[in-house]
Amino acid sequence: MHIEIKPLSYTKKLDSRPLEQIELLVIHCTELPDLAMARSYGEEIHYNSGTGNSGHFYIDRDGSIQQWVNPNKVAHHVMGHNKQSIGIELVNSGRYPDWHHSKKQTLDEAYPDTQIDQLIALINHLHRTIPSLKHITGHEDLDQRLIDASDDPTKKVRRKIDPGPLFPWQYITQKTQLINIGSTAKKYE
Repeated sequence: MHIEIKPLSYTKKLDSRPLEQIELLVIHCTELPDLAMARSYGEEIHYNSGTGNSGHFYIDRDGSIQQWVNPNKVAHHVMGHNKQSIGIELVNSGRYPDWHHSKKQTLDEAYPDTQIDQLIALINHLHRTIPSLKHITGHEDLDQRLIDASDDPTKKVRRKIDPGPLFPWQYITQKTQLINIGSTAKKYE
């Protein structure tokens, strides 16, 4: 498995952590059309520390993998769970460009087999190299906040719904040893 190391400009400003602190892997989709746009968003500064929002790893539709943040650094990818987790982002258009439009709340782009196969390889690699890593879940299970819809502030929509209903949780669960602690886990007990 080849992982291209492409650190974000602010990675040295991110908090460090011991790898033993990592217990959770969070699956995201970028909800952007391509990896280049995801990189632009990842480089944006959002915090006084001079850092922004990003996953650790990004997997493009063709299966290529990039590491933007070293796992020994705390990346900002899911509020309240960053210190003990690794974020993996799958390039997928999601709801782009109308993320919070009340009538456009479905994720209908399928995840290519090559992308999923590389995700499984990465999950298994991380599990081997970080023995404390034991759980997996989706972003949608950890961030269930409701916000005003962009088209009608009297309606509420979920802020995050990724990786969404087309993500093959059952297949991932069968091919990895991490324990799914998300809402989809109930289907596979």
